[in-house]
Amino acid sequence: MFWTVTQSLLTGLATTFEIFILTLIFALPLGLVLAFGLLSKFKPLQRLVQILVWIIRGTPLMLQLIIIFYGPGLWLHTTVWSGNESGRITATVVAFVINYACYFSVIFRGGIEGVPAGQREAGQVLGMTKHQIFFKITLLQMIKRIVPPMSNEIITLVKDTSLAFVLGMAEMFSVAKALAASNVSMIPYAIAALIYWVFCLFIEFILGRVEKKLAYYHD
Repeated sequence: MFWTVTQSLLTGLATTFEIFILTLIFALPLGLVLAFGLLSKFKPLQRLVQILVWIIRGTPLMLQLIIIFYGPGLWLHTTVWSGNESGRITATVVAFVINYACYFSVIFRGGIEGVPAGQREAGQVLGMTKHQIFFKITLLQMIKRIVPPMSNEIITLVKDTSLAFVLGMAEMFSVAKALAASNVSMIPYAIAALIYWVFCLFIEFILGRVEKKLAYYHD
């Protein structure tokens, strides 16, 4: 039973991993864009981004999944997402990307603001352009500062993928739930918990290596 359950859960893990990777690919750059909006000197844009971040961070991700998947059909009376697996995973990734981009934006903003202004001013004295100052001075030091809080969010993302069950996604938690019901056993949940733990441990190891690589950037 152990191996049969594990094989089924690993099939669900593929969907979990897909949601995880796609969310990171799109949420990280979008989060940086939103961070620029939060730091913008153009007040209407800054306020608009602040409201978006405030709403997303203040509401449950599960509720956002339901609204993004079912909302357009109810409000626009037209199908935006197909009812098959592809449509559901697209809606899931969109919801996750928006949610995590807002969280990442706050981390990015803190990292940018944490770089001493004197270093940027020194770059200007040396004749560097704003573009050069950002990529050669601000960005590198910002990455070093944001790795610890970003690591926490990324590990949380691994566990949050289980919320995709609300849209009928066959990710690992949904598979474990179905197996537990059919076998009347808690073993599938226990094995799923172990797989989530190993997944998080692996991500933590990778991010720890990244943090050590950036350790040569001293304040």
